[in-house]
Amino acid sequence: MSDGWIRQVSPMIGDEEALAVQQVVASGWITEGPESRAFVAELKECVGSRFAVLAPNGTLALALGLLALDIGPGDEVLVPDMTFVGSASAVVLTGAKPVFVDVEPVTFQIDMADAERRLTPATKAVMPVHLYGTACDMAAVSAFADRHGLQVIEDAAQSMGVRFRGQHVGTFGDVGCFSFFADKTITTGEGGFVTCQDEGVYERLRLLRNQGRMNSGTFIHPSVGFNLRITDMQAALGRVQLRKLGLIIERKLELLAAYREALSGVRGVRVLGAAEGANHVPFRCAIVVDDAAAFIEHLSSHQIEPRTFFYPLHLQPAFASLRGPDDHGFPNAVAGYEGGICLPLHSALTVDDVSRIARAIRDHQEAAREIGTP
Repeated sequence: MSDGWIRQVSPMIGDEEALAVQQVVASGWITEGPESRAFVAELKECVGSRFAVLAPNGTLALALGLLALDIGPGDEVLVPDMTFVGSASAVVLTGAKPVFVDVEPVTFQIDMADAERRLTPATKAVMPVHLYGTACDMAAVSAFADRHGLQVIEDAAQSMGVRFRGQHVGTFGDVGCFSFFADKTITTGEGGFVTCQDEGVYERLRLLRNQGRMNSGTFIHPSVGFNLRITDMQAALGRVQLRKLGLIIERKLELLAAYREALSGVRGVRVLGAAEGANHVPFRCAIVVDDAAAFIEHLSSHQIEPRTFFYPLHLQPAFASLRGPDDHGFPNAVAGYEGGICLPLHSALTVDDVSRIARAIRDHQEAAREIGTP
């Protein structure tokens, strides 16, 4: 990068996106309108969903989906302990209670055996989070939900382009929620969308996101709702990004392959891959090591910007009031945080950058071996 640092995020945005946004500004229609409608149609076709609506971001997409399923006070939603805080925050914003579930030790996707143990009479839904650009076992999630009469809210914020057994994630559950934040596979700066297959849920989504009315331009509001619209400037940017999706995925996979080759044989480093039955559109290059904190300090000293895995939700200060006697019952989420590192993986990255990152990792491991640390 120009300042010597290898940064964590750099979206593939160029002249084509700039021109699309400029054309919207020149048209005079900058709020949600024709570009947004076209974007929704293209997104539905891309993921294979019957219905979809746009949202301002992934967190509000989740909140919107939860509310459309009539989840609220008195309800509990099973949420994996390792995910971005927005997954659980969306549940809290509806008045419902997130109940944290440990994750699998290899994939870090939701552990359905642990979900079974955390069921209560108040459990109304489960939220599988498709973490780090691959998929949860949606066959197991769907069977679990059917067995217990639960609704399914898929958090697919990090998994645009990911499929499980050939079906795009975000289309298995009652609703699926995506994000277009700057670090996602495609971006609108901020943004998101919600998918569903049921017409009744779709109608509630439309009412909730548009201030209690189906369409703008009327002052008759059948119900109470929010303003969860986006702008046509964002939608125009997103449409260009969606056309580049195949190219972006191809570039991500090339870089991931370069990481795998460069890190092969490096002791104590495991590169995460696709979960069984799923493909992989890497959100980052996620690796697991013995001591993430020491690695991160070393990489940062070499002007490389890493990230930890997500901080376990049961330890988040924001959710302190939800803590109970089982606070030590999340060993895999804790181990993931303590050993997980997200390395940069984006379109501005070069193979030389990957080699530089891998060399820093190899040097760290060799130095650790010389002084006898794990």
